[in-house]
Amino acid sequence: MFKEILLPIDLGDSGSSKKALSVAIDLSQDAGARLHVLTVVPGMGMSIVSQYFPEDFEEKSLAGAAKQLDDYIGANIPPDLTTQAIVANGTIYEEILRVAAEIGCDLIVMTSQRPELKDYLLGPNAARVVRHANCSVLVVRD
Repeated sequence: MFKEILLPIDLGDSGSSKKALSVAIDLSQDAGARLHVLTVVPGMGMSIVSQYFPEDFEEKSLAGAAKQLDDYIGANIPPDLTTQAIVANGTIYEEILRVAAEIGCDLIVMTSQRPELKDYLLGPNAARVVRHANCSVLVVRD
């Protein structure tokens, strides 16, 4: 049924992704699908912000995230499952949608915490992904 499954995770709060991780692994194993595990390093935003960071800050952040993601996959995903680690940089929901389209995924499995007031005003990442994705999205509540 599914061939390419995308699992976006927040390495800063990897505990929040436990349920989504379990569901994504089960679905990947059942369908023989490849599991793409994505983490997004937030972008700097306006160029004026980047002047307050060391010149190589972004490259070091991405390299650190790649190492953390590899460690996460090694510790949490069975070695017999075909996986791909992906580190993106930018706005979280935009990068999830971009990567999903780029890899041709047919399912995004992601977590969503209980919304706070600010989420109702700004819109959480999960809601934006659900609204704009070109594939199925399974939102697992924590």
